Amino acid sequence: MNIQFADRMKDYESGIFQVLNEKKDAAIRQGKRIYNLSVGTPDFAPAAHVVEAVVKAAQRPENYKYALIDIPELIEAVQLRYRKRYDVALAADEIMSVYGSQEGIAHICLTLCNPGDVVLVPNPGYPIFGIGPSLAGAEVVTYDLTEENHYLPDLDSMDEALLARAKCMVVSYPLNPVCKAAPDAFYEKLIPWAAAHEILIIHDNAYSDIIYDGRVGKSILRIPGAKETAVEFYSLSKSYNYTGARMSFLTGNREVVACFKRLRSQIDYGTYLPVQYGAVAALTGSDQTVKEQCAQYQERRDALCGGLRKIGWPVEDSEGTMFAWAKIPAEYTDDVAFVMELLEKSGVLCTPGSSFGSLGKGHVRFALTMPVEKIREAVEAIAASGMIRS
Repeated sequence: MNIQFADRMKDYESGIFQVLNEKKDAAIRQGKRIYNLSVGTPDFAPAAHVVEAVVKAAQRPENYKYALIDIPELIEAVQLRYRKRYDVALAADEIMSVYGSQEGIAHICLTLCNPGDVVLVPNPGYPIFGIGPSLAGAEVVTYDLTEENHYLPDLDSMDEALLARAKCMVVSYPLNPVCKAAPDAFYEKLIPWAAAHEILIIHDNAYSDIIYDGRVGKSILRIPGAKETAVEFYSLSKSYNYTGARMSFLTGNREVVACFKRLRSQIDYGTYLPVQYGAVAALTGSDQTVKEQCAQYQERRDALCGGLRKIGWPVEDSEGTMFAWAKIPAEYTDDVAFVMELLEKSGVLCTPGSSFGSLGKGHVRFALTMPVEKIREAVEAIAASGMIRS
């Protein structure tokens, strides 16, 4: 049978992480020592009280029924978290859960966009930012993030004709992959700019708890007028190491929340109740573990970025996220080829920047997912490879 697949599938090649994983497995089979700094899966364990809450809830047979809704305790926990952490007051109808921010961003444009509507996404940026709108038939238009502009969008230079067609814009800081944070002044300009152009801002706030050097991660919803023109995805994956549980939230504009709830009611029956109870425990617990974990990520960043500078690779310090972003050495021109050679010669695996957009070319991304001593070993392996010429 000659099966004809949808044309859209031509746009989705095998994910870069799948390709890199195959290369990693092949290197392991050859007996090589591998330092996998490619995928951003936290290696920290979730807090004991979170695991205990999941286990306790999983022992109750009634919790295996369809959840259908977010339990009241969960909504109250999000309200508490936003009030204490961000000084933002949320009403119950300004909150809904999603199966991780990746799923939420993949589907939200189905509620917002008609075919041909323009969605603005960052370049470089995380791939789902563009994939989600494309699934909705939107026209995905990238906006440039450059080192010269501190990896912030140049709002003043955007084409007015394009902005007139734009339905929404995806923004995220600290931004994966470029590892830059945004100053308050950017958000204070973004919200009235978006309101003036009638563009909904979709803010991915996955890394506000992993931010360095005294910076403070914040919510876009703290900006006056933000609830009128913005929604925010807030994730438990990285702050609480709850990745496999898939628990995130859409917060902000109540009309968007209500419409997205209506869409998701057609495709799922709610988040598994033990996962919800674990999230309640995480959100209402002490912030001490979250802060200590951030400090450990910063130590890892220092070991990687500082270590690479010492061996002659001028890598800037990450400002936030659990990653580091680096230009490939000057004698190389192809980031994919560089990644493959680095794996072959040093056993260190990172991600080519071109997988995050055309402006990611010539860069690589490292994940800070190994203890400091292992990261130091990885740096020594890179030095021994002979690929870095100081």
